[in-house]
Parts: sequence; structure tokens; C-alpha cells
Amino acid sequence: MRKFLLSASVCAMMSAAAQAQTVSAPADQTTDPAAAAASTDDQVDTGADIVVTAERRSTSLQRTPVAASVLTGEDLVRKGVNGVEQLQFATPSLTVNTAGQGNAFNIRGIGKTEQSSSIGVGVITYRDGVATFPGYLQSEPYYDIASVEVLRGPQGTFAGGNATGGAVFINEVNPSFDRVKGYALAQYGNYNQIKLQGALNIPGGDTLAIRFAGNLEHRDTFYNVSGPWTGNPGDRRDYSARASILWEPTPQLRVLLKGDYNNINYGGIPASAAYTISGGVPIANTSDPLNVANNTHLSGGDEFGRVVLNVGYTLDSGIVLRSISGFQRGTTHVSYDGDGTAAVGTPAAPAINFRDNITQEIWSQEVNIISPDTGPFTWVLGGYYQHDNITIPPNGGYIVDNTPNSISPLVFDTILEGTNPKTALAGFAQAGYELSNGLQLQVGARYSRTTSANDAVAKATLPILPTPILTLRQQDKVVEKKLNGKVALNWTVDRNNFFYAFVATGAKAGGLNGPNTAGITPRAFEAEDVTDYELGYKGTFLGGRLRTQLGGYYSEYENYQISIVDPDQRSISSVYNVPGKTKLYGAELSAQGSFGALGFDVAASVSNSKLGTFFAIDPRFGTSAALVCNATAGPATTRCIDLSGREQAYAPKFTLSAGAQYAIALGDEAKLTPRVDYAHIAPTFGTLFQNVALGDRLEARNIVNAQLTLTTGDWSVAGFGTNITNQHYVGAINGVRRLAGAPRQYGLRVSRSF
Repeated sequence: MRKFLLSASVCAMMSAAAQAQTVSAPADQTTDPAAAAASTDDQVDTGADIVVTAERRSTSLQRTPVAASVLTGEDLVRKGVNGVEQLQFATPSLTVNTAGQGNAFNIRGIGKTEQSSSIGVGVITYRDGVATFPGYLQSEPYYDIASVEVLRGPQGTFAGGNATGGAVFINEVNPSFDRVKGYALAQYGNYNQIKLQGALNIPGGDTLAIRFAGNLEHRDTFYNVSGPWTGNPGDRRDYSARASILWEPTPQLRVLLKGDYNNINYGGIPASAAYTISGGVPIANTSDPLNVANNTHLSGGDEFGRVVLNVGYTLDSGIVLRSISGFQRGTTHVSYDGDGTAAVGTPAAPAINFRDNITQEIWSQEVNIISPDTGPFTWVLGGYYQHDNITIPPNGGYIVDNTPNSISPLVFDTILEGTNPKTALAGFAQAGYELSNGLQLQVGARYSRTTSANDAVAKATLPILPTPILTLRQQDKVVEKKLNGKVALNWTVDRNNFFYAFVATGAKAGGLNGPNTAGITPRAFEAEDVTDYELGYKGTFLGGRLRTQLGGYYSEYENYQISIVDPDQRSISSVYNVPGKTKLYGAELSAQGSFGALGFDVAASVSNSKLGTFFAIDPRFGTSAALVCNATAGPATTRCIDLSGREQAYAPKFTLSAGAQYAIALGDEAKLTPRVDYAHIAPTFGTLFQNVALGDRLEARNIVNAQLTLTTGDWSVAGFGTNITNQHYVGAINGVRRLAGAPRQYGLRVSRSF
């Protein structure tokens, strides 16, 4: 057990379609999210389009050859989506499981399931066009948002980074020149939740505008924590602010500067043990996951900021030249109980406290040349550069503290310090040509060069000795080059029917395993490659009142990346490439309807996944050096487990979400709108070992949200509830710990637009 906790923690940081949406609001439009929650989508009846901006131009969702979901800022409020974790209950094929400082963000079972900075993300999140922190510092709240676009499948021939699973584009509301306007919102709910939110748009003439927005939220913990803990486990104290400046001195030139700041204090990561041992037999912990017992200090928080400069110039020919520059810096710190119990330590499992205080800094630059939308030939050319550096400072940057006790007085601690810089350089292009009336051929390509380096030290120390008993330094670098592409055939039958088919490839960069206290040289791992085949149909019916999106996909992944116990050294974990092909396939369906006062949406996905040939040791049963287990050849035994053909972690076979609302007129201005949303995520597994006795199975989630909104003029009052059936469920597995999802929350929200 101790070796597993140690190896998992060493790996952790250095291994060291559209849904319920209205017509997409223009980015410069000021919206009161609470008042808009009562709108009836009357505009949809006119046949106006939902807009996708991810491809660096505005296109109709119904005629964009990609599986996608678009949620406006209004939709986020209607569906109770306040941040990334709630997004999974409003989008098909998506799971988001917070597992401590990072999260497992997966689309179609691909993304990030291992909490290690060595492994890149398969799903990239963009904020105003800039790729954000990969897997960490993801707790930024959704406020003053214009839209969230979720694209499924490989992306990379039209924007920034290379993604194997998908991409999420978050577009914040921009300043506008028309008038002084904005909104103010106040909310109070159970767990003493207080939220204050607002935005103010100030025009400075016809060419300059400024917009300020902010979000403050306090909430007490969801958890019942017992044991000799200290701190405020699970309490939230969130402070976020944003300032935007838009300058358009001429009709051709547009300059947009944005700055975001977030200070998120989450009071630590309360968690309970995933299983217990009785008579030498593991038994899954089936108790309430919100009841935890910890015996170490709990604290944690993220502080990070971002600056984005977006400059565009339109030539007389209609060609757009665009530059998107980004700088981000964040610090994440945490202290948590490594085994999720308050039990007295034993020689095999002493009390464990994990602590870190790590900084990440990202510089990025993207340039685009975009053709006009008119004519039979359209195209986009782009270049991208990103420098990402993780710094683990000395004297407390990363510590696994195995607390000595009377039974086990001599246990060693693990200390890491150093840097992990990464770079990405890419050029990409995508072009479409209309072969005949309504039939278009689309071709895209991407060349990328990535690097990953480690300059770090791992130390093993004993509290009774003044110097480390072992020190291993790593100074290494890997370089990879990849060429990916996409070929699509799109057929616009008429304004109401659109078909597409494509094949696309993508890659997730390889990297380096970090230094360790086992005294062995860390190994490199290769890039993860995917080939994806998709077919889709998008239909518009009843004069625009009903829209549908249907698609199917088949994906093959080579060199799939996963963290396992190192076959050559049982005391550490390493990132390995799965031999053979890992396969994923499935279908997705979504629809939106608007019939006067009645609006509804539904989305569903069915999927399957099969891991390639792979053998691994489950470290939770011990990691004796006598074990023999080759990742490719096995042999299969009770300890060397054949994982071939198993489904991906966090890849449910079925997801469903549905919502409906009905606006009841109460006079000339007043309107009362009840809304109900339901989401189902089928059971899945938190690890590839799929051992139910060890708590690997995550049971189905059935989440019901509801709200009743009264609007009159500029005022809105809403009573809301999320997870109103109060399902207590395990949201994620992290090593031997299990983390709970959010229980029932309810409250009252009042807002006014002006």
C-alpha cells in the first residue's frame, strides 16, 4: 500500500450536437443570465442559426461538419452549469471528474484520466481563443459567458493545439459600443452559499468600449469530516474578476484585450478510502462518500490569471489577418490525506500527508489568415507556438510525508523539486471547395513539433537524518514531430438537410517520466495517435422549430498513454504506451425544439471502447520484485492482469440529457417559466483494473435540476435546485481515495439588467 501511494504521488505532477440552446447571442450582446433563463426561444421559429466560432470564423452549427454542442450563457443558467464539472450533465459523451487539483476531462472516453503533468490532455479548453492550463487550474467559474462550444473528435487543422478527443471553446461576453449596460445578480442557497455577480459595459464613443465583470462566491463544505484534521475541508471561497477593452479605430482594425483573475480557495480535498481490508480481503467502501475521516492537515487553493490580446485586420479583399496572444500564470497548492482514513498507521501503511505548491506559466501565440466566407473556395492558414513550464520549488514544493508512529518509526519521505518545460510549434491549414451545387470537399493538414524536458531532483529523506538517503537528478529532453490531417465531404442538400463524412488524424504529445526515489533512470514515452472516421446528418424541420444532429464515429488509437506500475521497477509508476490498437466507437443524437411557449432539448450517446493488448500489475495488492509482468507479453496471472479489450476509464456506455420549459404569460410584461432538466450517466470505471472490490466501479448518476423563474421588465427572480433528488455518488477515483460529487443544492437568485 505504501509503495502504491508513493508511486502514485510521484507520478502526479512530474512523472512528474447542440443542447437546449437558443439562437447564439452575438459576443457583443449584454445579457442578464437569470432573466434570459425565462426566454422562450421565439427567435428559433424564424429559422435563425446557432453559430459555431471554433473554426476561427462564424458558421452555422447545422452546416458545420463536426459533432458539436453549443450552450449560450442563457443555457448555462437554465441548466445549472456554473463550471466545468457541471458541463457533463448538459453535453453528450462528456465526463468531468474532479480528482483533486486536476480533473479527468474526457470526451468519448479520451482526454485525461491520469493525474500526471507528464501526460498531456486529449481535450483542449480555450478561453477567448487561448488554450488554457492542461488539466489543472480548471476551477474557473462560468460568469458573463457568451457561449460554450464543445467539439467532439480530433481537432487541430483550424486552431491552436492538437487534440485527440475534442476541444471546448469558451467565449466570454465582449464590450460593445451602443450604451452603458450590464446586469447585477445576487444568490443565496443552502450550505450558506452566497453568490454576487455582475457586469458593466461602458462605451467611450464609437470606437472604444470597456467591460468589467466579476463573480464572488462563498459556500460551506458538502462533507461531514471527522478525525484529527485541521483547516476548512471543502469550504469554497471564490473571487474572480475580468476587464475587457475593445478598440476599433477603423472598420478594418479590431483590437480586443482581456484580463482574468481567479483566486479559488477550496479548503483541501476531503476524500474517503475506496476500500477497506477485512481478514486480508478487500471490500469496496459503500458508505456515504460525503462522510470522510482524515488525520492530516487539509487545505488547498488555486490562484491564476490570464491576459489575451486578439488583433484582427480585414483587407479590402475580405481576407482577415488575426493574431491571438496569451499569457497565463497560476499557482496551485494543496495538503491532503493520502489514504482517506483517520486510522493509526501500520508498518505497511503509515499515515500519509501529501503537500505541494506548484506554479505553471504558459505563453502562446497564434496567427491566422482567413478567407472571406463568400465564393466556392474558403480557407484558413495558421501558425501556433506555446511554451508551458511547470515549476516545483524547493523547500515544500512537493512532499509525500509518511508520518512516523510508534509502530513504524522509520519511514522515508519523498521530495521533488525542479522544472518541466514543454513547447509546441505548429503550422496548420484547412480549405473547402464547392465541387458542385451543395457538395463541398474539405481538406486540412497540421505539422507540429513538440518538446518536453525535465530538470528535476527526487529525494528520499528520513526525519532523523540531516541529509537525504537517496538523490536522483534528471536532466533530459524529448523532441517529436507529427503530421496530421483531415479530409471531409460535405453535402448541403437544401437549407434544411446537411450530411457530412470525414476521416481525421490527431496526436497527443509524448513526454518524459519524472525522477524517482527508486534509483532508476526515468524513461520516455511516445506520442498517442488517433485515426477517426465519422458520418453525420443535421436536419431542420417545421420552419426551424425543430433541429436535429445525428452522428456516428469509429476511432483507432495507437500508443495510447497510461500510467502503470513500472514493469522493471515495482516501487514506482511510469507512463507507458499501450501496444496494439485501442478502439472507440459509438453514436450521438441531439435535438432542440421551440414551439411558442414550449421549449425542449434532448441528447444521447452510446459508445464502446476496447483497450489494445496490455498487461499490468495492480499495485494495490503489493509490488513485490519477484513479480513478472511484461506490458506486451504478460504472462497473464492473478497478479499480472490482462487488460486487453477492457473499456476505457471514465467512458460510460450511455449518456442522456433532456430538458423542457414552458413560459406562462402573466400580463403584459410578467412571465413565469418552470424548467426541468434530467441527466443520466451510465456506470463506468475509475481505473482499467475494474476491480469492484477495490471501489473501481462508479455507479450511474441520475441528476435532476429544476428552476422556476419570474421575470417582469428588467427584473428576474428564480428559485432553483440542482441534484434535487440528492443523489450521493462517487465522482472520481484517485489512487486509493474516492471523491464525491455535489449533493443537492437549492436557493433563490435575483437579478436585474440595465
